[in-house]
Amino acid sequence: MIVNTAAYHFVALDELQCLRENLFERAQQQGLKGTILVSPEGLNLFLAGTAEGVDAFYAPLLADVRFAGMVIKRSYSQHLPFARLKVKLKKEIISFRRADGQPLDYPRSPGVAPKTLARWLAQGHDDAGKPVVMLDTRNQQEVAHGTFSDALTFAIDKFTDLPAALEPHREALKDKTVVSFCTGGIRCEKAALWMVNDGMDNVLQLDGGILAYFEQVGGQNYEGGCFVFDERIALDPQLRPLKDEPLPPLQTPAQG
Repeated sequence: MIVNTAAYHFVALDELQCLRENLFERAQQQGLKGTILVSPEGLNLFLAGTAEGVDAFYAPLLADVRFAGMVIKRSYSQHLPFARLKVKLKKEIISFRRADGQPLDYPRSPGVAPKTLARWLAQGHDDAGKPVVMLDTRNQQEVAHGTFSDALTFAIDKFTDLPAALEPHREALKDKTVVSFCTGGIRCEKAALWMVNDGMDNVLQLDGGILAYFEQVGGQNYEGGCFVFDERIALDPQLRPLKDEPLPPLQTPAQG
């Protein structure tokens, strides 16, 4: 079986080119495929390979004090969903372009654990008796594959469109507990932080995103699957891929 991993960690980084080269070399040595984003604000990783290769790659990373708190989410497939290994330098590991939504500049906004959220959704309110609104921070392509039941979704194409799309709903949300969510937690972490800094004191983020919810809870109060940005297309609540087929061979550039 192939182990597919998703992980991110916000931490101040420097000497980015050296780190990029080191991560590329280590991932290549272990036969991993996928994408790693390296930026001054941290790392974002989507890697797949054998269990042994994945463990050998992540072990020294987790031993590094900078990444000690990083959570790695795993799912499984018969085939690699990535054709190549890419390690890229970026300004942000997820582009938001909001000064008031940058995790290195502010304390992390409050979160809710998947099992607690599942209990709230089942009982129809949070522990204070307030209605819970699930706020989907993903784009419309992702939402089309599935989302939480009765979630507030937006017809946006990119994450930076979220603030404008949310604006007409702010008044209706003020007396409710708003839970921001996304695929693995990175977008909802920035979104929740921005909303709190923008005056919404009733916002939480779903810790670990949909993938952590599937892993710990399953499909309770969720409809459909979770879109992923690789050849599996989407995962169901049991973390099974919608598509699991061998990738076509890479095309070799013509010589001469």
